[in-house]
Amino acid sequence: MPGHNAAIHGGGFHHVAIRVHDFDASIRFYTEALGFTERIRWGEGDKRACMLDTGDGNYLEVFAGGPAAPKPDGTIFHFALRTSDVDAAIERARGAGAEVTTEPTSLEIQSDPPQPVRLAFCKGPDGELIEFMDARI
Repeated sequence: MPGHNAAIHGGGFHHVAIRVHDFDASIRFYTEALGFTERIRWGEGDKRACMLDTGDGNYLEVFAGGPAAPKPDGTIFHFALRTSDVDAAIERARGAGAEVTTEPTSLEIQSDPPQPVRLAFCKGPDGELIEFMDARI
C-alpha cells in the first residue's frame, strides 16, 4: 500500500520486526487474539521468521531466537496498532493472557493542534509493549 512521501517515493511503514523467545506462542497471540494474518513464513528452529499482516497491509515481522530472560528494554520502546475500538482490542489481548499495563484511557495530547486519543497498553508474549490507539492522525 503506497504512501505519499515524495522523497522516498511511497513511504509509510512496511513492517516492524521483533525477536521473540517463544515463537509459537507469539504467532498464536498475534493471529488468534489480535486477528493478524500470516502471509509468509521461513526458516527452521531459532532461524524461523514470519510476516504477519496487521490488517491494513502493514506487517509485524516475528523472528525466533530471542533471549528467554531477562528481557532488557530494547531499541523499540513500543509499537502502536491502529484501532477504532481500544476497549475491545485490549480485552481481546487480556483474554489471550496479555498483561495489561495501561487500561483504556482517553486523553488529549498537548500538541499543535491538540490531538484527542484513546489508548491502552499491554505486553505481548515475549514482553514487547503494544499500544492500541484510536486517533485522527
